[in-house]
Amino acid sequence: MIRKPVVAGQFYPGTKDELEARINHCISHKYGPGIEQLQTDEKVYGIICPHAGYVYSGPTACHSYKAISSQNPELAIILGPNHFGVGQDVATMVDAQWETPLGLVEVDSDAAKEISEISNYIEVDEFSHSRDHSLEVQVPMLQSMLSNEFKILPIILLEQGYEIARDVGNAVAEIAKTRNAIIVASSDFTHYEENSFAHSQDKALIEPILDLDVERFYEVLVERRVTACGYGAMASAMIACKKLGATRGELLSYATSGDVQGDTSSVVGYGAIKFV
Repeated sequence: MIRKPVVAGQFYPGTKDELEARINHCISHKYGPGIEQLQTDEKVYGIICPHAGYVYSGPTACHSYKAISSQNPELAIILGPNHFGVGQDVATMVDAQWETPLGLVEVDSDAAKEISEISNYIEVDEFSHSRDHSLEVQVPMLQSMLSNEFKILPIILLEQGYEIARDVGNAVAEIAKTRNAIIVASSDFTHYEENSFAHSQDKALIEPILDLDVERFYEVLVERRVTACGYGAMASAMIACKKLGATRGELLSYATSGDVQGDTSSVVGYGAIKFV
């Protein structure tokens, strides 16, 4: 089956030329990473990326993608929250290609079947993926920033508690161990708060992410009531990356929609983080 894009023309441009131009604009934007080539042999195990409209979060997201652009992964394991509450608690899919204006990307069905057997929670269910943008908006960025052919393993989380994140993270690590893979956690941070408050909330949540301290991450999330939508996706990625050998996270960029667009009364926070 072909999983058709559901937010092309909304979250990102709906034509190839416009989409390529928008991503280039995000890279060269004052909040973007810039166009200089990245020369590094650093091993990046995973990244955190926002998933809002490219006009808001694209410049921040490009920092994460630039950090993996020279790694040439053959598999991108993409984790994100299920905003619509449809389908299973945690779901992947098989026998599918995801379509974007930049072309088709194949789902790694072998990896999807394997992870559904390893995990106690991940089920194969294409319906869970039918409406959401959290994974979809990452795919054109991957297509644009990676120079090689790659497949994706999409994992969407409706339930995002600690127990599920631990199970999913461990399962993701098992899959990544045997492949040339990158882990992508899709999440925005604070939602619809005043700009300086969003900055302070997100700074508090980012600290345990950089320390790969999942228990503390959940504590801060609850104590401060941080409205990060993909917290389970981020926690799963932290667990997987740590198991694979990552020792820390590095904050590449943080900005809010208010920083980018100017309206600071009610903003959404965006962070780009790599695990090394």
